[in-house]
Amino acid sequence: MTFIFPVQTDLKPILKFEATRVFSYSIIQEIQALVKRLFLQVWRRPATLMAGIIQPLLWLVLFGGLFYNTPVNLFTINTTYNCFLSSGIIIFTSFTGALNSGLPLMFDREFGFLNRLLTAPLISRSSIIFSSAVFMTCISLIQVIFIVIASLFMGNSSLPLNATLIFCVIILLITVGVTMLSLALAFTLPGHIELLALILVVNLPFLFSSTALAPLYFMPPWLQLIASLNPLSYAIEGVRYLYYSSVNWNFTESVIRISWGEISLGQIIILLVILDLIGAYIVSNILKAKLN
Repeated sequence: MTFIFPVQTDLKPILKFEATRVFSYSIIQEIQALVKRLFLQVWRRPATLMAGIIQPLLWLVLFGGLFYNTPVNLFTINTTYNCFLSSGIIIFTSFTGALNSGLPLMFDREFGFLNRLLTAPLISRSSIIFSSAVFMTCISLIQVIFIVIASLFMGNSSLPLNATLIFCVIILLITVGVTMLSLALAFTLPGHIELLALILVVNLPFLFSSTALAPLYFMPPWLQLIASLNPLSYAIEGVRYLYYSSVNWNFTESVIRISWGEISLGQIIILLVILDLIGAYIVSNILKAKLN
């Protein structure tokens, strides 16, 4: 006796879902929840935020006071040293804040909370990275605003309104690029001791090998070469140009002169974007290997 079973050739789903809309909305919800958690940590322990404001403020006050009686045209034309220094401290503030952005993620690794996030039913593990980047960008902008206001009280000229957007773009490019690098270090280094040691080693050399404290022609040739390769120098000179040029700035005017040519404001922005894209590609491969 043979049994014949009916064979269903076309199987159709009973319910249809709009996967793209659900996916994008869930990603936004995940990022929002993780960013809220990081802000709650800052609200309960504001010491990190205050230290990020006090440290560059001390640099601005102490270094500005140290060279207070410096001749006006010694560093640059028609400005005081406080005005010259403030642009460098503004970029240094965003750089330092972004460099410290890997610490919360490192502590989550050591306390086991990151493992809970990785085993949670997240739509995408990339939301962990995006939330940290969004949080640190907001924190860096808050710190920069405080330094900008403090520099006004110390005699720095106000930023032209038509240059505010370009100013924010330069700050954002520096912050995002260094934040991605710091997050990659938080996944690759064994613990927070190593990360803190690396931050201490990297922080001051990047400051002193840039044009934050002195112009290029004040430096010896070997330091001029290092400063010309330092991305902070380009961001600092871009911000400094926006302050000095009042309302007559443009993208094609020369901003910094280095040994291999003159760099304009537009070229500085393009250079920072290229560096961010290269860094994002390298960091994404590192994070993909660690998160998967």
